[in-house]
Amino acid sequence: MPPNIVRATQVSWIFTPTVNRTIPSYLPFLYPQQRSASILSSLSDNPTAYHKKIRRGRGPSSGKGKTSGRGHKGQKQHGKVPRGFNGGQTPDEVVHGVRGFENQFSVEMKPLNLEKIQSWVDQGRLNPAKPITIRELAKSRCISEVKDGVKLLAKGSEKLTSPLHIITSRASASAIAAIEAAGGSVTTRYYTPASIERIIKGKTDPIHSLQSQIAMPVEEPREQRDYPIRLPDPTGRKDIEYYRDPAHRGYLSHQLEEGQGPSLFFKTPGFGKLVARKTRSKAASAAENRIW
Repeated sequence: MPPNIVRATQVSWIFTPTVNRTIPSYLPFLYPQQRSASILSSLSDNPTAYHKKIRRGRGPSSGKGKTSGRGHKGQKQHGKVPRGFNGGQTPDEVVHGVRGFENQFSVEMKPLNLEKIQSWVDQGRLNPAKPITIRELAKSRCISEVKDGVKLLAKGSEKLTSPLHIITSRASASAIAAIEAAGGSVTTRYYTPASIERIIKGKTDPIHSLQSQIAMPVEEPREQRDYPIRLPDPTGRKDIEYYRDPAHRGYLSHQLEEGQGPSLFFKTPGFGKLVARKTRSKAASAAENRIW
């Protein structure tokens, strides 16, 4: 009679070690991950992450078969056609020529009308008791995507009722007259695209710079005006002349004397230093030319 062999499943309790396999609750990353194997068959990228490749010349059912979407015969079917090709006749660029140019000195100002500012004030999104700068306009979403600056326009000036104190890049003459008639003030100052980005982020003072002497009716506390990056001043002639002009309410108009023009090239009569020319008499010049 063969010996009685005990199965391993019957004596599994003999080899099972008595070890506490519980994992502490404060170590959740040690829990084994349980994931179904069916997830591997459903992995896919987002539908808009790629475009399916177009297989050309693979039968009419694809819509790109036979002629592969090029049509029948001709230069467009057999090869490439250069840009502006008119079938062999003289190109339009040669007949009419290239006209115009791109002005490298032009600036792109964001237009801002008075009616929109008054609407923002009525909604409580702008405080008329404080100076309104590019930072306040950007934070209140009154303007967006500012590149070279903001220009104040007078559309809807009849709706303006609040006395506003606005500091902007440029302003029209009618907008200045409307704001000052309502008891407010307008100051235009120089900004660069980089400084506008820093102003919106709160890294640069939106009002004061080294050459500015802007006196506002309501001054911010000094601790709020300690910024890590200084606001630049203009260096080009056109910018300096614009912000020196009192008619534009420029912030550099304090550099001019009364009656002096803002131009750096054309001098105002009566201003500037006059150097007297030294004249020599004929006798003195003849005495110097003597040999003995």
